[in-house]
Amino acid sequence: MNLRSRNNSIGFVPTMGALHKGHVHLIERARSNNTVILSIFVNPKQFAPGEDYNRYPRYIEKDKVIATDSGVDILFLPSTDEIYPEGYKTFVNVEGITDLLCGRFRPGHFKGVATVVLKLFNIVMPHRAYFGEKDYQQMLVIKSMVRDLNLDIEIFGIPIVRDDDGLAMSSRNVYLGREERVSATSLNRALKVSREMVKSGEMNAQKIISEMERIIKKGDGIEIDYISLCNPETLEDIKIVDTRVLVAMAVRIGGKRLIDNCIVEVK
Repeated sequence: MNLRSRNNSIGFVPTMGALHKGHVHLIERARSNNTVILSIFVNPKQFAPGEDYNRYPRYIEKDKVIATDSGVDILFLPSTDEIYPEGYKTFVNVEGITDLLCGRFRPGHFKGVATVVLKLFNIVMPHRAYFGEKDYQQMLVIKSMVRDLNLDIEIFGIPIVRDDDGLAMSSRNVYLGREERVSATSLNRALKVSREMVKSGEMNAQKIISEMERIIKKGDGIEIDYISLCNPETLEDIKIVDTRVLVAMAVRIGGKRLIDNCIVEVK
């Protein structure tokens, strides 16, 4: 079936499954003016040795129900051998922005992300693709790849969907025990404080980071990978908050890695 030949507008939502409300929101946005294709593929090339590829949550039957109920028109479930056939040796590397934030802690991760997304784009041939802003750096990497490789695809970033306790929706949240979940809510509290400090006139990025660290470290068993106030386009750290800024963080709670972020506007 060639949807493009029928002048259909194709909206694509690439996922690794374990669908949740955040994914449903992406699907709803895609449905507004497209035939919706959703893919589920746990990409081995974006996991480093020792990461959670083998235990990444896989609920394919449940995902099929969620996809159908959410209005997905076509569900694409490629196998690893289909995406990476024997002898596969071609990869996509977006330079610069992949060396910062999560890139410092997950070498090779974004090369795997860019490679699989380009392959999925070439297979699905969408007009539009939808990515959650929780993975802000990933979204920026995909936008850069689309621009640099002259891909005829429009990329949409969709705002973070949060649970009732403020925790950003993520497939990896299922890893958290009850007490760990309580500790994880400190991430959103710290982001709120960063916005409040900027709103009240604080411009020193390090003072804001220090206060965020203090709030996060109140939670039991939390280790901070990074907290950064940075340029939303280049991801380079800033020292003085005098313009629009991305506040991004990654922490580990009992060995489970969580990320979160927000954009702070300077009035």
